[in-house]
Amino acid sequence: MAMKKHWHLKAYNPESATALAEVLDISPVTARILASRGLETPDSANNFLAPSLSGMLDPFMMADMKQAVTRLVRVRQQDEPVCIYGDYDVDGITATALLVSAFSAMGIRANYHIPHRMEDGYGLNREALQQLADQGYHLVISVDCGVTAVEEARLCREIGLDLIITDHHQPLEQLPDAVAVLNPHRPDCPYPFKGLAGVGVAFCLLVALRSSLRELGLLNGNEPDLRQWLDLVALGTIADMVPLTGQNRLLVSAGLQRMGDGCRTGLAALKSVSGIKGPVSGGQVGFRLAPRLNAAGRLESALPGVELLLTNDPAKAARLAQDLDTANIERQQVERRIFDEAEALMQLNGWSDQRFSIVLCSPFWHPGVVGIVASRLVERYFRPAILIAQNEEGGGKGSGRSIPGFHLLDALHASSSHLLRYGGHKAAAGLTVKTDELEAFTTAFEQIAALQLADADLTPVLTIDAELAMDDLSLGLVKEIERLAPFGIGNAEPTLLMRNLRVLEARTVGEGHLKMRLEKDTKIIPAIGWRMAGGPVPTMIDLAGTPEIDTWGGTERLQMRIKGIRPVEGSHGT
Repeated sequence: MAMKKHWHLKAYNPESATALAEVLDISPVTARILASRGLETPDSANNFLAPSLSGMLDPFMMADMKQAVTRLVRVRQQDEPVCIYGDYDVDGITATALLVSAFSAMGIRANYHIPHRMEDGYGLNREALQQLADQGYHLVISVDCGVTAVEEARLCREIGLDLIITDHHQPLEQLPDAVAVLNPHRPDCPYPFKGLAGVGVAFCLLVALRSSLRELGLLNGNEPDLRQWLDLVALGTIADMVPLTGQNRLLVSAGLQRMGDGCRTGLAALKSVSGIKGPVSGGQVGFRLAPRLNAAGRLESALPGVELLLTNDPAKAARLAQDLDTANIERQQVERRIFDEAEALMQLNGWSDQRFSIVLCSPFWHPGVVGIVASRLVERYFRPAILIAQNEEGGGKGSGRSIPGFHLLDALHASSSHLLRYGGHKAAAGLTVKTDELEAFTTAFEQIAALQLADADLTPVLTIDAELAMDDLSLGLVKEIERLAPFGIGNAEPTLLMRNLRVLEARTVGEGHLKMRLEKDTKIIPAIGWRMAGGPVPTMIDLAGTPEIDTWGGTERLQMRIKGIRPVEGSHGT
């Protein structure tokens, strides 16, 4: 069975929910879900249910946007070449492909550089910047990195290389001295939506640039439709796990539509090897497309991912997609091995649930995969977890993931005397540990976690949007809930509570899945709990889950997808 969780039923304003149901002609259940998420007026709820690109914010609200566009207009007028300096994750890959292809459509010659994870490390690299200057570039634009590159920006000034930074990570107190630093997290940035991914910031730059080129008459009637690149924006935004609210909801909704309607050659090939046909959901992007696009960059070079997104050759796209699929299989194998080794190491070190953190290291781990394994450890043990791949000198590169209530970047800052480099945000971060400081860092991190976390923080919370009666269940309700998609960070798939259900049948199917038939008020509903089999099931339960349509056998039928069950007081196991 799944880890024990604390069930939290969200509150809502009943009057608001009633008004939403009447004005918007939606079910009371959907109205309660919207109201519990703070969408209490018909206008706000309707805007959420029908996201439109007309709601995009003015990109010139972003600090330094005017300076960035002014420099790029000069590039267009003087026919200068530009180099896009990307990151090796999906956000960086998509942002790189976005700017290279869209700049080309606007008459700007653009090439790109993606650092090698193992050889160059994260972010702007001094040697690479010098090489770009030697190759004749006078302007470099970073995507998804650069906001902490104070020294690297200083080097660019010294060698005559203009630098525009587009990033969404947390800045330091001192910003790099660049032509422009586009980042909504700048303390002085008035752009009201702070949750953009790196590819979202890059898209804002394109919108602003096209506007200026149009006003100056430099597009000669060949103004590109920027909507054709929203598939890349959606892919990078979902993969980077930023909140799917506000501006991100607008961009991702439109981007997913483009993925299904007839996307670019490379994405079509990636969909094919991922087994995706027709419309594309946010879940399919997050669990099928993004991992494959990410795989090569985790293990070796991310260049094949950029090539795939830029190519118009179906044969080349098919080959690259197949290579990425193979790399993803290898990544999964490496991930499983490291996870098993990590759990064995925890047992060897005497780890117990009295500890508040997990910090593990090994010279046999790949630094490109430890972040994924850290995420899996957080899911299983609900503790902030850091995994470190040791190097020959005794230090190492690590990646961490956190839980709600524990700010990982702040914790690394508090233990920074043991670190050479670190960066990230409250939920995820990367670090480089000093040689011979691993044990001291482990101790310091545990002490920080023990001070900041209470026992209640170490129990995951199952958040429930609303209660659901048997009479509420219908295919129409499922269709209404689908209108709340895309689901992800900040906009979780709704979880509904059904009370006092009698278990008529509970059996294991497939590889550890729990299949049940449940009854209340003479009505029966099937339910499925993926990877939830094991242990006795009470005769009477409360169920937390999501109604869905099961199409097995070609017939549509309602079922509940289980997210949690608990015994009704006084019931017995079966």
